[in-house]
Amino acid sequence: MLKHDQSVACFARAQELMPGGVSSPVRAFRAVGGRPLFVARGEGAYLVDVDGNRYVDYVLSWGPLILGHAHPEVVTALQEAVAKGTSFGAPSPLEIELAELVQAFMPNMEVIRFVNSGTEAVMSVLRLARAATGRNKIVKFVGNYHGHADMLLVKAGSGVATLGLPDSPGVPAAVVADTLAARYNDLESVSRWFERYPRDIAAVIVEPVAGNMGLVPPLPGFLEGLRELTEAYGALLVFDEVMTGFRVHPGGAQALYGVKPDLTALGKVIGGGLPVGAYGGRRELMEWVAPAGPMYQAGTLSGNPLAMTAGIQTLRVLQRRAVWEQMEALGRRLVEGIKDAAAEAGVPVVAHRVGTMFGFFFHNGPVTDWETAAQADRERFKRYFQAMLAEGVYVAPSQFEAGFLSAAHGAAEIETTIAAAKKAFVQLKESAQ
Repeated sequence: MLKHDQSVACFARAQELMPGGVSSPVRAFRAVGGRPLFVARGEGAYLVDVDGNRYVDYVLSWGPLILGHAHPEVVTALQEAVAKGTSFGAPSPLEIELAELVQAFMPNMEVIRFVNSGTEAVMSVLRLARAATGRNKIVKFVGNYHGHADMLLVKAGSGVATLGLPDSPGVPAAVVADTLAARYNDLESVSRWFERYPRDIAAVIVEPVAGNMGLVPPLPGFLEGLRELTEAYGALLVFDEVMTGFRVHPGGAQALYGVKPDLTALGKVIGGGLPVGAYGGRRELMEWVAPAGPMYQAGTLSGNPLAMTAGIQTLRVLQRRAVWEQMEALGRRLVEGIKDAAAEAGVPVVAHRVGTMFGFFFHNGPVTDWETAAQADRERFKRYFQAMLAEGVYVAPSQFEAGFLSAAHGAAEIETTIAAAKKAFVQLKESAQ
């Protein structure tokens, strides 16, 4: 049995200093019970906690670490970069290089602006959408999470769903008055908003593959239908690819599904584990952004040289076709193996995978939107999480977060995980009898 004495002691100290003892809510393990792990270091596909326990890691800092922890090429580049300075507050060639790499993967991003987080990228891209269209209303989807900006904390996923918060206190009603919530994978619900406000909607923003209510892929025709509706009503289509960018496909969901958004928000992977975000899209739209145009957006640490360096090295590695082929093959084996283990134990599980993202729901029927995702058995997930953790496998401590694979995972880690899942499902079945 794993011991967690040092993590328990750290959590006690942290609770005296930080709200709930953590710097981001889901990390507190409220949805799964117990106390959070306090981490000492990351090594490839593994996390090592302060008690010395090693875990196969499928959280990967909530998505950014597509190469795994402390990838040697990223570490070496950062060691060289930090000796040259941690921040310049001025343009550097690193920004140009990373922008060119991003554009090579996602040519729809004709012009790119770097920021410091996914939340900041989404805030900025929607301000741009409103500026460019002269309209105020935004359509989002129930269960999609776009960061913690006030106007988007409406029927959100991620930690908001994990903690059972319908919306957040402190957000004035006036701030969200122009945010319209539609049902994911339901074009009719979007069409109704356009019929009601035909000349008032600036943009539709969507997680093209929803990753913040568990993993829920788009149904055939859904993204294409959003493209048609936005074009018909003169609104913009915004893809929030903070999570899906470089993960569901090297070129993101827009390449995987062949749907071209007007604007895209990125984060996570493009920083290689350092804080970063970006937004971009059609040149005529991005020319609204200051200093090229009148829409103001700025940041002290935007284009930070360390974040740019980590992003450059990460994307260079992802340019190697064999890296993606390995992750695709191992991801398929992982999800099929866990599905088979659940079926063998007689535990109903719905499994989804798109590229290097995956998710499981303890549910009998299809999961296509927030309403069906919310019907999953959270108590059973809680027991599954704890059983996997006891076997040295760290999955997201929430039913409503996606899992992630990295290039550091190999066949040994996958088989270890499947073996742990077999034990977990047997325990779940026995506890239900």
